[in-house]
Amino acid sequence: MTPERYDRLTAVLDKRQNDLTVVLENVFDPHNISAVMRTCDAVGVQDIYILNTRIGRHKKWGKKSSSSASKWLTIHQFTDADACVDALRQRYDLILTTHLAGDAKSLYELDLSKKVALVFGNEHAGVSDEMLAKADGNFVIPQVGIIRSLNISVACAVTLYEAFRQKAAQGHYAEPRLDKEQLTVLRDRWGFIESEAADDIDPEITGIE
Repeated sequence: MTPERYDRLTAVLDKRQNDLTVVLENVFDPHNISAVMRTCDAVGVQDIYILNTRIGRHKKWGKKSSSSASKWLTIHQFTDADACVDALRQRYDLILTTHLAGDAKSLYELDLSKKVALVFGNEHAGVSDEMLAKADGNFVIPQVGIIRSLNISVACAVTLYEAFRQKAAQGHYAEPRLDKEQLTVLRDRWGFIESEAADDIDPEITGIE
């Protein structure tokens, strides 16, 4: 790895956030997943959780594309909701779902500078009752149109950029948030991705249940 590339990767890793994640529950369309991953990369979210309890485990999401963000993220896949929630509870203080309910808060009322996991559900059915019961609360994105819903990748982008705004205002991007071991592991992995053999490797996938 050249010194210039080392510095570039380090600069990006120094902006990665260790206290914000996205959970995609039974999201069917891999293109939606890919779009969410690109937004995660853009705002410094390193970890993303894929929970499939009602649909088959995804085998790809455009990881061989030069524009794919999956190779720069740490992807945790689960097929059991309890196992997924247990993993989230170890790292995040709040699990919030996107769900239109009477007790749902506006996105702009949330404090997204905390350790938060944001759950987005299936394109048609939304977040499952099981995940709603396990979450700490619900939120909605304010809308004034006739169609009271957004594409999942759009909804996720709007939410993550509000988190980006809040976290930036509190200085979360001013210094590294990952520990030194994480930084080293990811920088080495990213350096390998940059090699000529990169197109043939899979993103790191953990937590298969």
